[in-house]
Amino acid sequence: MNTRSLLRVRPRPARTERRTVLRRARSLVLALCAMAGLLFVSAPSAQAYAPVDIVHTEKVKVGPYNLTVGFSKWPLRANQSLDFTFAPDGGIKGKSGTLSMSLVGQKSGMGGPGGGGGGGMGGQLARHPRKLSVWGLDVQSLSTAGKWNFTFTIKGSQGTGTGTLKNITVLSQPGPPYAVSWTASTLPPVGGLITLLVVAWRRHRPGRDLAALSY
Repeated sequence: MNTRSLLRVRPRPARTERRTVLRRARSLVLALCAMAGLLFVSAPSAQAYAPVDIVHTEKVKVGPYNLTVGFSKWPLRANQSLDFTFAPDGGIKGKSGTLSMSLVGQKSGMGGPGGGGGGGMGGQLARHPRKLSVWGLDVQSLSTAGKWNFTFTIKGSQGTGTGTLKNITVLSQPGPPYAVSWTASTLPPVGGLITLLVVAWRRHRPGRDLAALSY
């Protein structure tokens, strides 16, 4: 065999071939971006600006103040996301307060109100992010079924008062356990994404095509 033929440099691919490879790689990137955008839009956080719809209220006497507690779902169920509103008579201007939510028979907690634990939750009363005229909690849940107490302390022009809304019933979570439901709802979009990636990879094979450009 001629030595010169072995040392001969392979010709670079034509410019049109390079453009085809780059166009395929660009199409793959756009497909991935579109899928990521679809998953982001369908996430629960996309519902963060839905209006607050109160379907049930309870009254509680907090010292000299009358407070209306509103619920966006009723009856309450464990691990069910909902909005709570807390509206004192005369509005919240010039007032401040705290809230402690505890399962009856367990010690109340004063951690951040962001989750919902079996032992307790609570913290400083703040404006509801989607209903600024009242205090409230945005899309919260109580993780344990049973009887709950909501204890309020309010400070204002009439002094300081404390009161408890007692024995709010939280029913068991309906249907299968939360982990099973979450897994079942997540598998279809994840499986679709994996299938799309496999099909796009086998069709375009960007690694092989880009390697050809290096010669």
